[in-house]
Amino acid sequence: MSMTENRAQHEQNDNDVPQPVSHRRDKSVQRRRVLIGGGTMAVAGGLAIAGMASADPVTESTTKADTSGSATTSASATTSSGVCTLNAEVTEGPYSLDGALVREDIREDKEGVEVQYTLTVVDTANDCAPLADALVEIWHCDALGEYSGFVGRNGHTEEDDGTFLRGGQLTDSDGQVKLISIWPGHYVSRAVHVHMRVHTDVTLTDDSYTGGEVIHTGQLFFDADINTEIQAISPYSDNTTKETQLDDDSIYDDGGASSGLLTLTALGSSVSAGYKATLTVGVDSSS
Repeated sequence: MSMTENRAQHEQNDNDVPQPVSHRRDKSVQRRRVLIGGGTMAVAGGLAIAGMASADPVTESTTKADTSGSATTSASATTSSGVCTLNAEVTEGPYSLDGALVREDIREDKEGVEVQYTLTVVDTANDCAPLADALVEIWHCDALGEYSGFVGRNGHTEEDDGTFLRGGQLTDSDGQVKLISIWPGHYVSRAVHVHMRVHTDVTLTDDSYTGGEVIHTGQLFFDADINTEIQAISPYSDNTTKETQLDDDSIYDDGGASSGLLTLTALGSSVSAGYKATLTVGVDSSS
C-alpha cells in the first residue's frame, strides 16, 4: 500500500473529525521482550554492556547512561560483561505510515532545533552482538504538533505532503545508524517523543523499501529540562496547545518505556544549536 493510500485509509476511519489522540498502550499488542540500553555501550567477546539511560541530566545539556542495573531480577539477564536490561515494546500509535523513505536527513523544510541521532542496534538472540542491515525507521510531529500525512489532526492547517519528519536508514556492520531531524513539538495527551521501528530482511528500492519484518516497535524520549527550554523558543513557542510533561506521559511511565530516554550532547552553547542523541536499542531477532 502506498503512503497516500495508507493515509486515505486512516482518514476514512476517522470520519473526517479531528480529535486529540491518546497513545495509551494497546493491551492487545503482544509484549515482546527487548533490551533498550543507554547511550553508552561496550561490545567485547560478543557480549554487551548496556545500561538504562538516567532521567536526570548531569549538566544542563547532557544526560548520561545509568548502568546501576535498576531492572528487577525477573527482567534482567546477567552476562560476564554486564547487565542486559529488558523492556517491553510499546504501541506504534495512530500516526504510522507504511513505506518509509530511506534517507539520513528527514527534515525536508521543517524548522526546529537540529537533532543528530546515532542509534546502535544489538541482538539479544546473538549474545548482544551488533545487528547489521536492519532498517531503523523513526517518525514524529513537527514544532506545532502535526504529523505528515495527518496535518490538521492537532489543530493546524498547512499543505501536507505525507513525508516530512519520517524516514530511516540501514544499520552498518557495527549496528549503527545515523539520522538527522528536529526536536519534536508537542500535542495534547503525550509528552514529546519520537516513534521508532526496527525492520529486518527489507529490500531497498530507489528511495524506500519493500518486504521485511518489524522486530521492534518503541518510542524515544528527551530530557525534560532541556525540552522546557526548547519549547519556549521559536518555532515551538507558536504552539499553544497544552503540553504533557514526561513524568505524566502514559507510555513513558505506565508503559515502561523510560529506557527509551536519549543521551543528549549539546552541539553548541545554546539549546538552539542542537543536540547529538544516542541510544543503544536491543532487539530479539528470533522472536
